[in-house]
Amino acid sequence: MKHPMRLALLTACALFAAAPSLAQESERPSLMPPAPRYVIPQSALKTVRNPKMIEEGTGGRLGVALVDSSGALILGFNRDERFAMCSTFKAPLAAAILLGAEGGKFGLEGQVSFTKDDVLPYAPVVKQNLKRGRLSMEELAAAAVEVSDNSAANLLLPMVGGPEGLTAFFRAYGDTVSRLDRKEPDLNENEPGDPRDSTSPAAMAALMARLIFKDMKPQSAEKLRTWLSRSKTGDRRIKAGLPEGWTSGGKTGSCGTAYNDVALVKSPSGAEYLLAIYLDRPAVDEAKADAAIAETAASALDFVAQAKREGPE
Repeated sequence: MKHPMRLALLTACALFAAAPSLAQESERPSLMPPAPRYVIPQSALKTVRNPKMIEEGTGGRLGVALVDSSGALILGFNRDERFAMCSTFKAPLAAAILLGAEGGKFGLEGQVSFTKDDVLPYAPVVKQNLKRGRLSMEELAAAAVEVSDNSAANLLLPMVGGPEGLTAFFRAYGDTVSRLDRKEPDLNENEPGDPRDSTSPAAMAALMARLIFKDMKPQSAEKLRTWLSRSKTGDRRIKAGLPEGWTSGGKTGSCGTAYNDVALVKSPSGAEYLLAIYLDRPAVDEAKADAAIAETAASALDFVAQAKREGPE
């Protein structure tokens, strides 16, 4: 008689590997409770497409991590490898702005001025408000997340100390991997072997989980959730692969040679997770790269839906 296997998700089929969450390995005291355990029926292993096969179908390199609301990293594939962040950095940047406002460093209503010299080719919200010449920090943060406005992100970076300051923010919240070295558009270079402006799927998923589920006050977390849910740039990625009844809101990133998506996903039962999927240098076009991300999301979430959680709540 076969018994369910108690393990971090997907290690059983040697496709995904789990480890303590980055939040639990933080340099500062962890705010996360003990990680739960998951019981997986053997039958579930037969219904999930091998992520290695999805990766091979793209001709690129695929990375996946799924973190639950307790901070436990429960599945991963190439989870600790470095990938270019591209615009996914804008999600933790927005969180840094919200936390800065919580701490009284500035007010979200504070106005940031700009001129035509600040307007990058892709900056729909800033460009629309060029005649006005200013936007509030809250408006800029919303623009950076909802439509991935590059100028909005650049205008916000000085408020957190620039790329170096945002990297320090990552470290303060337990992420020892992610780093931002440049601003838009230079951060999208993605040269092979260059660690600048990069993260890992596990690092980004754990960071965003810690921020949303533990460190941010409910009002700030809800504001970030709203911005993520309003984002339209990921309709063909994680959102397109959601199983029936699931919902999501996320932040994509595209560097020309990379296609990424980091999303807060919610199951029909109300359980929430942070799912990070990074795809580097695929040999297929953007539509097929998007489809591969959607398929990866579908496989991961179909699998986790079959697991039964045990341990601390």
